[in-house]
Amino acid sequence: MWDEIADGAAGESALWKEALRPGGDRTLVAVFSPLAQSRFALGLETIYEGYLTHYGTSRLFAPPDPDVALLLGDYLYAHGLVRIASFGETDAVSDLSELISLSSQLRAENADGDGALWAASAALLGTGSRLDDARAALRLRGDPGPLETAAREAAGDEAVDAALAAHLILRP
Repeated sequence: MWDEIADGAAGESALWKEALRPGGDRTLVAVFSPLAQSRFALGLETIYEGYLTHYGTSRLFAPPDPDVALLLGDYLYAHGLVRIASFGETDAVSDLSELISLSSQLRAENADGDGALWAASAALLGTGSRLDDARAALRLRGDPGPLETAAREAAGDEAVDAALAAHLILRP
C-alpha cells in the first residue's frame, strides 16, 4: 500500500518525488484503514496521508514548504477519492467528502474531534446517511461523542483505541 501511494505520487510530479521521505524515515502505520473494509484501505490511507500533509506529520512525505504541502495534500485527497470512486459506491465518496470538509472545518477552528470523525467515517464508510446526526453533533455543538460511539459499535473498542492513539501521534 505504501509503495503504491508513494510511487503513484512520484510518478505524477517531480515535486512529489522530491518531497518523499527516504525509505527509513517513513512511518508505515495504517491508522484508520484497519477500521474499514479492506478494499477501501488504499484510498482511505491516501486521503488520510493528504490530511496529514496538510495538518500533521506526513508518514511518507516531507514537503519543503507550505505551498508544496498544500498542493501535495490536495493531490492525495483527490487521488484517494478516485481510488474509492473506482468501486462505484457513491455513498462512500459522499462519506469521504463529508469527512474532508468537516476535518477542514475543525482544523480551521482549532477544534477537537477529528479522531472520532475519522474513526467513524472509516468504520462506517459507504453506509450513507447513518452518520449524519453524529457529524451534525460535532459540526454544530463540538461533540465528538456520537461519532466515537458509532465507531466503537462498528469496529470495536480495541481497534478504535489503536487508531485514535496512532492518530494523536501524527496530527498536530
